Amino acid sequence: MIPGLNARALVVGLLCALSFAGCTVGPDFHKPEAPDVNTYTKAPLPEKTSAAPGAGGEAQRFAFGEEIPDQWWALFHSEALDRLIRMALEKSPTLASARAALRQAKENLTAQTGVTLFPSVDAQGSVTREKFSGAAFGQPGQGELLTLYNASVNVSYALDIFGGGRRELEALRALVDYQGFQLEGAYLTLTSNIVTAAVKEASLRSQIRATRDIISAQEKQLDLVGQQFRLGGASLADVLAQKAQLAQTRATLPPLEKELAQTRHLLAVLTGALPAEADLPEFILDDLHLPQELPVSLPSSLVRQRPDIRASEALLHQTSAQVGVATANLYPQITLTGNYGSETTNLSNLFGQGTSVWNLGAGLLQPVFHGGELIAKRSAAVAAYDQASAQYRETVLQAFQNVADVLRALDSDAVALTAQAEADAAAADTLDLTQKQFRLGAVNYLSLLNAERQYQQARILLVQARALRFADTAALFQALGGGWWNRGGK
Repeated sequence: MIPGLNARALVVGLLCALSFAGCTVGPDFHKPEAPDVNTYTKAPLPEKTSAAPGAGGEAQRFAFGEEIPDQWWALFHSEALDRLIRMALEKSPTLASARAALRQAKENLTAQTGVTLFPSVDAQGSVTREKFSGAAFGQPGQGELLTLYNASVNVSYALDIFGGGRRELEALRALVDYQGFQLEGAYLTLTSNIVTAAVKEASLRSQIRATRDIISAQEKQLDLVGQQFRLGGASLADVLAQKAQLAQTRATLPPLEKELAQTRHLLAVLTGALPAEADLPEFILDDLHLPQELPVSLPSSLVRQRPDIRASEALLHQTSAQVGVATANLYPQITLTGNYGSETTNLSNLFGQGTSVWNLGAGLLQPVFHGGELIAKRSAAVAAYDQASAQYRETVLQAFQNVADVLRALDSDAVALTAQAEADAAAADTLDLTQKQFRLGAVNYLSLLNAERQYQQARILLVQARALRFADTAALFQALGGGWWNRGGK
């Protein structure tokens, strides 16, 4: 053991303790307060939406303050949808990428923690072949050759007296939080997109089925008009008008089929499969159950639940810590170094008596003049914090807008569905009556064509209105954060 080694260890220990007891410059981060509001919309919402007959027409009650289940899509009571989402959560490259980004952030934090909180210790060994001249020692001659063996342990430690290192760790922890909430955001977006795409597929299938039914009815009507023409009860213009009406209706079918195929392709990619290889279920509106109880988080809870808000808050925290890092760089930096080893010209005696060498040192770095660099960097860090603060406020405003928009859509679209159901029923009755009157010659063919167009439009709009109720419900769960905080292990 070298003389004074215990004393050196004591000094190092005391200085390490001093570094942890030192001050931490820069601002201490505090979570932003939630907006002081009690409602999402200025005008009050009804306790429940209106009801309409048929799939998607059930009344929905707003349950304010109730918890959102983490698997909120299960409220649609569709095993096919549940299976598709399980597949996506397992195979989605989007989630795999987000998980990898989170792992990277955690490893960077672990690496920096080791650098900041602990001294670096390195073992070093070397062998050199040297020739030196005796003239350096007052003995002129040809000099000597020797081989020098060295083995040593080097220790260095930067004292974090002003907390720059701890602020750096704080910034990295905030980035871990950010990547964690980015993962939750990707999870929520993925599940919401799957539900929305499944609802769109169900809507398109219903629209295609309705269009084909209308085409079939118009083909029969064309046969009837043709018979009447041959018997002299209808003109050639009536036959041509019916053919044109049928052609127009048939022309609406290919775009719907194209959109259905593209929606299926989207579902395949969302589940991590190639469009040509995906084994996807088919979705029908009548197979989906519209949730009648809608849990709505309180406004004061929204900022703790939305992943995008929490991610923005984590970035705000990170920029706050970086202000501390930039501030600490304005103050002195102290580094302790130590070296202990052995040096000899005989390898067999490398750790023998009298071969030990050691040194102990301390370095002080006090910034004096950097052309305004350090002060400018601190000012830039403050500006970055101000930017992150503004972005956080914007994210909160947009989140409240999302919820308010969806709540209003749920109410308004329920009313619209009721009205559209009445319009569809009226159009169907009108068409039936007009067809009977046309057969009896009580109305002209123009009246029949108008009745057919109105019925076709009303039926398609009814399908779209029903699908919109399901899409609105999925949008509400997404706008409120998706219930990730109720997932096991969170």
